[in-house]
Amino acid sequence: MNLLGKFATVGGATLGSRVFGFAREMMMASALGVGPVADAFNLAFRFPNLFRRLFAEGAFNAAFIPLFARKLEDEGDTGAKRFATEIFATLFAVLTLVTVLAMIFMPELVRLVIAPGLTVCIDDPETLGQALSCQDRFEITVAFSRIMFPYLACMSLMAMVSGILNAFRRFFAAAAAPTILNFVLIGVLAYAWKTGADQRTIGFLMSWGVLVAGLAQLLTVTLAMRLAGFSVALGRPRWTPGLKRLLILAGPAALIGGITQINLFVGQAIASYKPGAVSILTYADRPYQLPLGMVGVAIGVVLLPELARALKAGRLEEAQHTQNRSLEFALFLTVPAAIALFLIPEPIVRLIYERGAFQPETTVSVGAVLGLYALGLPAFVLIKVFSPGYFAREDTRTPMIVTGVSAAANTALSLLLFWFYAERGIALATTLAGWLNAWMLFEGLRRKGLWALDRALVKRALLVVLSALVMGAALVAMMGVLHPYLATGSRALHQALAILVLVAVAMLVYFALVFLTGAVDRQLVGRLLRRRRAKEVLR
Repeated sequence: MNLLGKFATVGGATLGSRVFGFAREMMMASALGVGPVADAFNLAFRFPNLFRRLFAEGAFNAAFIPLFARKLEDEGDTGAKRFATEIFATLFAVLTLVTVLAMIFMPELVRLVIAPGLTVCIDDPETLGQALSCQDRFEITVAFSRIMFPYLACMSLMAMVSGILNAFRRFFAAAAAPTILNFVLIGVLAYAWKTGADQRTIGFLMSWGVLVAGLAQLLTVTLAMRLAGFSVALGRPRWTPGLKRLLILAGPAALIGGITQINLFVGQAIASYKPGAVSILTYADRPYQLPLGMVGVAIGVVLLPELARALKAGRLEEAQHTQNRSLEFALFLTVPAAIALFLIPEPIVRLIYERGAFQPETTVSVGAVLGLYALGLPAFVLIKVFSPGYFAREDTRTPMIVTGVSAAANTALSLLLFWFYAERGIALATTLAGWLNAWMLFEGLRRKGLWALDRALVKRALLVVLSALVMGAALVAMMGVLHPYLATGSRALHQALAILVLVAVAMLVYFALVFLTGAVDRQLVGRLLRRRRAKEVLR
């Protein structure tokens, strides 16, 4: 399988998972809306999910795969199995201890870390008849957290097994396994709808569904590893040079790669002071994560090895060219996406969520948050463009400091803006912190002489922004024409068709402008098209 085929395998599985994730969120929004049960579930799920994304999805593989592959190449299966057993034994012991402690002290974790807002919750006599009491909200958040916390252990062990599979060039099982969570929760929600379960019961069923899905994902990749002819034994934990090296590599990568998730977790903890705010942030996060995930993953996978290879060979001009073209690519895709999401968040949210317990006024709140998140979309993709400039030179200290400053700024801004703008203030803080992070990373590279913007990049970036703004004007004009089909009360089919028309017009205007103005490298596109036609002829 060639490199493009591997990207297509992983990217296709990732896209499939995101699509089913949308379906899951749509069903959950319909069943729970933004009520206390939805808040409790989202708060409880965010904590293990934060560590899954910090540790399991990126940092562990970034550190483990090169070390494991080196052992496999230098010492064969025996040395690789010994190394994997050392890591697995320590990982299993640490995760078991952390899980047990979390189960015991979960009320304190909820009170101090996960949902500090519940400690100042005061029952409103006027609405208490239609909602859960503050004590009930606290208790179900603790219960949901206890049920779902072992999911963290499952995902961390799965990360290691997935790393082994990737080292053996077995990509599909590890990329497809996350979809199991969406399948399980969709099944749970369908069962709850069929049986007419109340919201509290749905929350408990979904919590158990997360745990079942975690076990199923771990089992899936473990079976795939066995089929690949490799296995790992459970031994006694020991401090070894291999383990020490893994921790040195994984620590900074976890903090740097997970800045978006850290910001979201901090935002949700602060949002717990307002009923419904946590769920509003969660529902807004899903549409925003789709372009962020797809573009960010593509850049993260391709840029670092290309840049590292050029630097190792001493080809500095090639390294500069690779950096600038990657920045072009990021701006080319994210600027129009950010403008579109900023201008038409409500129609998107209405189509995805507005049914059942998800009311029209909630659409307005979620749309406002999504629009503010959208303004930070280019920044969080640019972070993935600038970070390899440090990693390829084995500098993890600088981006780790930058990430720490950004996280601190996000916390301070969230605390300040929340009291004025509620959940919108948290979204704005996340966006501002993202741009601060991206600017500091770029400025660090520029000052060290490691990144010089070339004339082509500056010209194309300005033309991309101009083209995206014209596209935005076309979107606004089309929204006025299609307003009757986009408003609350119109049929879902009419809303979907209207949004498809908006997207089609926006893409036509934008791509026409970028090609006509030269905002995209026409020669590069021509070469790619000629190469594709040549391959089709050869077939």
